[in-house]
Amino acid sequence: MKPSLPSTIKIFLADGTPEGIRIVSKSNWTGCAVVANRSQLETAMQREEMARPGVYVLAGPGTDGGQKIYVGEADVLRDRIKQHTGGKDYWNRFMSFSCTDGTLNKAHVRYLEARLIALARKANQWKVENGSTPAPPPLSEMDKADAEGFLTEMLVIFPILGIDAFESASEDIKLSTEEDLFLDERGAKGRGQEVSGVFVVRKGSRARLKEMPSALIHRKDLCRLRAALVDRKVLVPEGDALVFTQDYRFSSPSMASCVLVGGSSNGRTAWKTAKGKTLKEIQEDRLGVSS
Repeated sequence: MKPSLPSTIKIFLADGTPEGIRIVSKSNWTGCAVVANRSQLETAMQREEMARPGVYVLAGPGTDGGQKIYVGEADVLRDRIKQHTGGKDYWNRFMSFSCTDGTLNKAHVRYLEARLIALARKANQWKVENGSTPAPPPLSEMDKADAEGFLTEMLVIFPILGIDAFESASEDIKLSTEEDLFLDERGAKGRGQEVSGVFVVRKGSRARLKEMPSALIHRKDLCRLRAALVDRKVLVPEGDALVFTQDYRFSSPSMASCVLVGGSSNGRTAWKTAKGKTLKEIQEDRLGVSS
């Protein structure tokens, strides 16, 4: 990953509310994004940006407690996105990317679609609803460079919109200066880090093979999430444990520890440094407070 450089990103609230339709642009970039909830689809489709060629992402919660996405491309964004209102019920928001100067053509958006799907599958952080991973269309060296440049800017914007599906959790670790934390309880042994508001469990961590009896009754959401991670091979059975095959990003240290122990767990006290200091104590020390 290239070092991050300072930049300006503008979010225009089209109807004056933070939950409404948003138009996202970036300094020195001809692209723009339209972001809206499904309930705002009719109004969003009337915008001029939606008459252009572009690439789009549908995002929403999965039944397993995780998140899932669908990536698509279109000659006319509004026409294609409208078609998804009947066949895909899970998504509750969309974001589309197009170019303000008309230089993004059909070949470019097909290339961007293929690259985004491939990145999401490789990162394996969200479930990808696309049935297949299309091959990128052949582009000239110049067009490919333009498309990759456009993609780079999109990847800066996605996390701001709450989409971290396209970047592996290993990238979070590479940029982190935090020390590793460890979990060792109820048969689980994990290693991870709190990074940029999420918690990354490291590859090789070992979760309990079976959920705790109480979780089967009271934490069915957790059971579904663990099953989904097994299905996507983030977790694989190995002896008496489920082993993480990759670094994986969780929304909180508690969700990470719950998955590892197969039941309820307070991540702020379960995760500790090698010297036994809890994450809770680390956070309180930073704030200059005591329990």
